[in-house]
Amino acid sequence: MRKEIIIALSKPDERILERAIARGIKAVYIDPEKMPERFRGKVEVYHESESADWRIVRDLSSISENVVPEIVLRSPDDYERIIAAARMGAKSIIVRAEDLRIIALENLITDLAPLGTRIIAAASPLEVETLSGVLEKGVDGIIVPVNSPDEVDLVVDQLSAPSRLELGEAEVVEVRDVGLGERACIDTTSILSAGEGMLVGSTSSLLALIHNESPGSALTAPRPFRVNAGAIHSYTLVPDGSTKYLSELRAGDRVLIVSKRGARVVSVGRVKIERRPLRLIRIRMGDVEGSVIIQNAETIMLLAPDESLIPTTEIKPGDRILAHTPRAKARHFGRAVDEFIIER
Repeated sequence: MRKEIIIALSKPDERILERAIARGIKAVYIDPEKMPERFRGKVEVYHESESADWRIVRDLSSISENVVPEIVLRSPDDYERIIAAARMGAKSIIVRAEDLRIIALENLITDLAPLGTRIIAAASPLEVETLSGVLEKGVDGIIVPVNSPDEVDLVVDQLSAPSRLELGEAEVVEVRDVGLGERACIDTTSILSAGEGMLVGSTSSLLALIHNESPGSALTAPRPFRVNAGAIHSYTLVPDGSTKYLSELRAGDRVLIVSKRGARVVSVGRVKIERRPLRLIRIRMGDVEGSVIIQNAETIMLLAPDESLIPTTEIKPGDRILAHTPRAKARHFGRAVDEFIIER
């Protein structure tokens, strides 16, 4: 379930509001008197004001339907105040946990679940990634100050990304060289571990897991930040569940890095597109068939179900590799749509 995101604005910024609404954000923490006229009614407003849609208070004397208490969690007494607010009927509570007290938030989730009270965690944009694990366990949303449209994107990407994607076994049914073509190396700003890679495919219905270049080879040094992802026409998944062509990725974009242990969001530092010999690998998972076209070189590897690495130069029909098939098979401008489609 997608978590609610409330962006906090110290002053109205129409560029930020436009980006926020476009990215699906439905609540803003701002003085309602400062909200530009054309945005009124498009988002809920949280503020310390009687005229706001949702009035934020720091005491428990006026709990009502449209009141959201905000409590700083520093001590056991603060913890009990949060529990008391929930028992008094608060529908939502904003919790500011000092020093990112993750265990305290996890305990609150457990204690407030029977009371039906929503927990909204307060954080900075840099703390969102740390809090996302707690959010997966049950916090209902986050309130975060943003100062630019790019920060809106950062927050939404981190919170909308799945913590895990189901990987299955796909059988290799054909391998053949397809000549020269342009392929894209995705250099990220993160160190990628063994077992991690990007989901890439010529169709959106079946994506192969392409491993990162941390192993290196006899002739090349390890490059643990890189995924030599494939031909430029290929799809890859991005954090909000949509797809992008590899040719569309740019420095600063965010992509999903996936393994059998989970998924995480990383930023793109550079995209290198160069002409190289390419190899087509056609795969099948159940009744779904797809393919991936990648550079024919020993440093580009796919993963077997036991996470052993299979170099592109050695893969053959009958091999099994890790792959992912999204629930929605059709795409329109990268977004999942429910319609008939055939891709080959």
